[in-house]
Amino acid sequence: MVGACLSCDSCTNHLENYCPKAILTYGAKYYDGTTTYGGYSDTMVSDEHFVVRIPENLPLDSSAPLLCAGITVYSPLRFYGLDKPGMHVGVVGLGGLGHVAVKFAKAMGVKVTVISTSPGKKKEAMEHLGADSFLVSKEQDQMQAAQGTMDGIIDTVSAQHPLLPLIGLLKTQGKLVMVGAPEKPLELPVFPLIMARKLLGGSCIGGMKETQEMIDFAAKHNIQADIEVIPIDYVNTAMERLQKADVRYRFVIDIANTLKSNA
Repeated sequence: MVGACLSCDSCTNHLENYCPKAILTYGAKYYDGTTTYGGYSDTMVSDEHFVVRIPENLPLDSSAPLLCAGITVYSPLRFYGLDKPGMHVGVVGLGGLGHVAVKFAKAMGVKVTVISTSPGKKKEAMEHLGADSFLVSKEQDQMQAAQGTMDGIIDTVSAQHPLLPLIGLLKTQGKLVMVGAPEKPLELPVFPLIMARKLLGGSCIGGMKETQEMIDFAAKHNIQADIEVIPIDYVNTAMERLQKADVRYRFVIDIANTLKSNA
């Protein structure tokens, strides 16, 4: 975000991200009518309210994705009370959002299970990211064995996928939180929610106070996104690779060196 009204209920409660007049850093209209270009900008002016201080021990390149992916998973872990040591949280999808969700949840002392359609990601999830266990969502036996074991699930998947198996993984009063954004509506079976007082919720980035809190937490626990740094003239190739899911896990544009080489 680079702007919000700062006077509505959301803004006065440090939830500028839910302000009806919030201005996003990319593809939105700024106060003077110009379009915001986010990471494709060479310069940017922002109200100081929307500036985040990056602690010195966090590299700028690998902390940049935390300002979106990081806060998107940190905020629901905190808000929905899934941040208590000893809790068991599932993370659906091991991409840009999912990999930092695992890192934040582990730093909070939570037991983490990654839920994925890709069996090949098990080693990455457990050995590199530190997940405690791994479920292949297509394997009925694995999913059945884990029924009713999780306090909450952070669902980062933006593709069409069934919710019923995920709801089944939750304990009584468990919470399934959507942060991925599928284009088409998902089918929601209500009966299993009613019968075990389960909750389906959503979450979108975070307010500025919480975003700073998240960055400070990341600095304290040395949490960084796994990135590939690219020059600006590689962007079209990066987009093609994104469509093939050929990125681990975020592309970051090296703006400073791009500007130097074009000078």
